[in-house]
Amino acid sequence: MAAGAGGDTLLVGAVALLGAAVVFVPLFRRLGLGSVLGYLAAGITIGPFGLGWFSHPQAILHFAELGVVMFLFVVGLEMRPSQLWNLRRQIFGLGALQIGFAGAALTGVLWLLGLAPQAAFIGGAGFVMTSTAIVMQVLGERGDIALPRGQRMVSILLFEDLLIVPLLALVAVMSHAPADPDAPSGLVAVGIAAAALLGLVVAGLYLLNPLFRLLAAAKAREVMTAAALLVVLGAAVLMEMGGLSMAMGAFLAGVLLSGSTFRHQIEADIEPFRGILLGLFFLAVGMSLDLAVVRDGWTLVLLAVPALMLAKAACIYVVARLLRTSHRDALDRAVLMAQGGEFAFVLYAAAEAAGVIDGPTSDTLTATVVLSMVLTPLATLAVRPLLRETTTPSLDGVDVAGGQTGSVLIIGFGRFGQVMSQSLLARDVDVTIIDNDIDMIRSASEFGFKVYYGDGRRLDVLRASGAGTARALAVCVNDRAAANRIVELARRHFPQAKLLVRAYDRQHALQLVKAGVDVQVRETFGSAVAFGEAALRALGVPADEAAAISTQIRKLDAERFEMEVASNDSRAGARLVIGNRRQGGAPAPKPTPFVPPKRPSVALNAGAEQAATPQAPTQDPADKPPA
Repeated sequence: MAAGAGGDTLLVGAVALLGAAVVFVPLFRRLGLGSVLGYLAAGITIGPFGLGWFSHPQAILHFAELGVVMFLFVVGLEMRPSQLWNLRRQIFGLGALQIGFAGAALTGVLWLLGLAPQAAFIGGAGFVMTSTAIVMQVLGERGDIALPRGQRMVSILLFEDLLIVPLLALVAVMSHAPADPDAPSGLVAVGIAAAALLGLVVAGLYLLNPLFRLLAAAKAREVMTAAALLVVLGAAVLMEMGGLSMAMGAFLAGVLLSGSTFRHQIEADIEPFRGILLGLFFLAVGMSLDLAVVRDGWTLVLLAVPALMLAKAACIYVVARLLRTSHRDALDRAVLMAQGGEFAFVLYAAAEAAGVIDGPTSDTLTATVVLSMVLTPLATLAVRPLLRETTTPSLDGVDVAGGQTGSVLIIGFGRFGQVMSQSLLARDVDVTIIDNDIDMIRSASEFGFKVYYGDGRRLDVLRASGAGTARALAVCVNDRAAANRIVELARRHFPQAKLLVRAYDRQHALQLVKAGVDVQVRETFGSAVAFGEAALRALGVPADEAAAISTQIRKLDAERFEMEVASNDSRAGARLVIGNRRQGGAPAPKPTPFVPPKRPSVALNAGAEQAATPQAPTQDPADKPPA
């Protein structure tokens, strides 16, 4: 900082950073420009090329990168290993295809702008790596991280994080500087990276859960917070020591802890630090914008920024459309990922140190990346009208959710929600109902129902619908993924409400139990049991016996479900299922027992009555087959 010394300097600097964020971020959000642009504008204002309150933004930027690290850790907590494995084609397929096309195009653009081939390649390779912080922040604010389009972007970002390793190795090969005799060879470097990765996986699988279990038993909240920070920073440092990305290490640590019983506690402990440090990162990026470089080389910068962003966006859009992505999602991805990323700073600094590019070129490329990051929020706002669904039905006569205060919020008003609501309405419970099917909303109004339009997968809609004050949330949607998303939001943001969820099937019910819902009901189980009871009665089984059998079926199913939850194995209670075939020594199916009639038989004529009179029986009547 420009003034002060020692502790006073640090204190004044902290106050300046916090004050700038408090002033600019709410202002820009109020204007509809987003928090990211607010942080960037604040950084430019107080940086060395604005008011000059800070003279060394790179030091702040290096420290603030921990915000990106923690953000990736939180993303990893929400992504299980099986889910990550399912995304392998998107990570290595989509990521490689997009980066290959965009890298070649960006190199060509910079070469046409007058850069030497080597410098053009380094500049294009740096710009092709998207800013993880900006993309994740925007996706988080929109609630799109868990959606398919959000996961595709996350997959590409993960591949780009991996890309920094071979790029740095390539810079070392292209270096004109004398080789460092202490630097490890290529094979040794690969071995170190593999060892670091293996060490992280082993620690995540076998050490982290016992550690948190031990600390939880000690009932020291501050120690749990310290342990959560230790896990994040330790994983980041381990990956950095192995020559890999810190963000990648934190992400893998999060994935390994995604199935832990302490997942939500860890996320809650990390969240305050993540938010502050990520904001500090954007502030530092704004402060790093060298306006002198922009002024001296304004012609090149003025041409390079739009040319690179347009070229990258065009490549991303074309690749997305080739892979059968919708126009809306392809355009959204292209605009949101059109900027350069924070890893470009690392690559350009390494290339300058290795003599691959000179200092002025490095400064110009860095300024270009920073300007692209500044312009991205504005670009997303500019194309927002083009991203609106053109097929959205008219909302005429339909009220949008907002300001509701019902005791129970029913999300989804299809067949299941309609029947479920009857019990609550019969008891005069104050309910609020939301759905995103406009035709259904209009139809329901004809039967005396007031249904508001709203998508329960969005946090803002849930808040507007009164989820923050509701005593219970009834998730009745006919979509497993949508239900899981709503459960995630409800558990995180509305812990005061009881959570009742419609389960798609048995596997979904098990997932919901693990997610911590209060009540889950399989959508077909109850009706199927009732159907079976009706079938027994149709075959002549007395009503009381059919009801007893239904009760027994429910009891066996409950026992089976408890066993499956306890063992985390869907086959744990297989022996409790009543089968209809012999297999592996299983008992043979028992025929339906003969039920004696409740009324004695009456003969219709005397001859028949005489013929029915028993003579000296030769066998026990009980052995006779029923007539």
